[in-house]
Amino acid sequence: MNKILLINPSKWGRGVTSVWIPSHTSILRNLGYQVELFDCTFYSCWVSGVNNEVKYNTDNKQYKPTEYFSYIKYNENDIYTDLQKKIDDFNPDVIFWSAVSSHIHGEGEYVNIEYGYKLISKIKTNALKVTGGLQPTADSEMVFNKFKNIDILIRGESELVLSELVNNLKDNKSVYDIKGLSYISNGLVRNNNRQNIISDLDVIPPYDYSIFDEQIFYRPYNRKVLKAVDYELSRGCIYACDYCVETVLQNYYGFDEVNNGVLKNARKYLRNKSAKRVFEEIKTLHYDFGIELFRCQDTNFLTIEANMLKELSELFEKENLDIKLYIETRPEGINSKSIELLKKLRVDGVGLGVEMSTESFREDVLNRYANQNKIIKAFKLLKDANIKRTAYNIIGLPEQTEDMIIETIKFNQLLNPTNMTVAYYSPYIGTKVQKVSKDLDYFDDYEYMVDPMLRSVSKSTLVGMDILEFYKKHFVTFVREGLSKLDEYKNKEGLK
Repeated sequence: MNKILLINPSKWGRGVTSVWIPSHTSILRNLGYQVELFDCTFYSCWVSGVNNEVKYNTDNKQYKPTEYFSYIKYNENDIYTDLQKKIDDFNPDVIFWSAVSSHIHGEGEYVNIEYGYKLISKIKTNALKVTGGLQPTADSEMVFNKFKNIDILIRGESELVLSELVNNLKDNKSVYDIKGLSYISNGLVRNNNRQNIISDLDVIPPYDYSIFDEQIFYRPYNRKVLKAVDYELSRGCIYACDYCVETVLQNYYGFDEVNNGVLKNARKYLRNKSAKRVFEEIKTLHYDFGIELFRCQDTNFLTIEANMLKELSELFEKENLDIKLYIETRPEGINSKSIELLKKLRVDGVGLGVEMSTESFREDVLNRYANQNKIIKAFKLLKDANIKRTAYNIIGLPEQTEDMIIETIKFNQLLNPTNMTVAYYSPYIGTKVQKVSKDLDYFDDYEYMVDPMLRSVSKSTLVGMDILEFYKKHFVTFVREGLSKLDEYKNKEGLK
């Protein structure tokens, strides 16, 4: 029997159940393979300092204070020693540590490939080292050049590809003719033909969250600590914003025709599980694992097939499930009818991308068409329905000025969200805005340690790092208390 070791190289120091882990676990275990997980989340030496995302974003008021740290215990062992012991004891045939799922646009997953590589490069093993994710999908040759101790890359979605690879290993067949793989042969990077997109997500067995230790389920949420999981009902997005990693996957699968920010043939790219499948997964996670909050990682919840969501809401109503959903969607989809549906679906909170307040900049630079009035109306409708609203904002975009950041603060004051987050712009490899930011010398060809919630590595002379860090730290304060003390705050921190 082949053994597969998954590594979760998360450095956030808090519970994140990256969706690719239970999806790959379920399909491999369903085929009869042994699958185990080495989870880095709570190793003190791995998440020390600014990497502790809960503390960092509570200090800057993006998160409300909770007793989260009383629910978890950090591991004081040396992470490399423990990983070596895990490999020696388990003796895996394959080690896998990064992948694509609906989770690609957040929660620090983009850097999994480099964090996992840092671990593996110091470990002795005979296992086949396989990994995937956005960087291999965008530029496999670049990945092999930077991370030389990788045996095989998987571009695009990897559940079915990894399963085929493991099956071939078991049957002593070559793994190098499988679609979706990249590898090095005679010193050259070879990219096989792309695999088919997974058009029916129900072909993946129910995602197996039993692979996680229990404490990873605890999560701070609006002054409480709840048991939660990251979850996906769908994959794909009908929009093609030029800064978003979703466009890398769209291009890989040949969906590259766009009109006013909307993908042509989008319905072939956007896929969802069946309502009955989602219901059974959520019901099992609620009753068997005590999960109260489902953090839906779908890129745009309200573009999921309407009949599926309606059927799911009816199943929820019939079972009377005591759960909460947190979703992300676009302002355009918020109206009285969709509000009614969200209430039936137990949606407690909605994250909406504001990004920045300058509408012309959003359209001309980001290829994101979101009417200002529709954003305002969406936040008001959600407030009137007593649904929590989180405004997502970005600072450090190419050619974004300090005045634009200030205008975004003022726009958030107008919206009056329940919560707000401020992300540093991240130059995701393969996106159009990443190429623009490189040409402007904001960033190098490839940037390590990219994390929108924790740090920026911008070299912009238009808005320097000291100013970006200042607004990251005080953004929420300025929205809640006004900008009258802006100069006073700057003077205290030695800024002009």
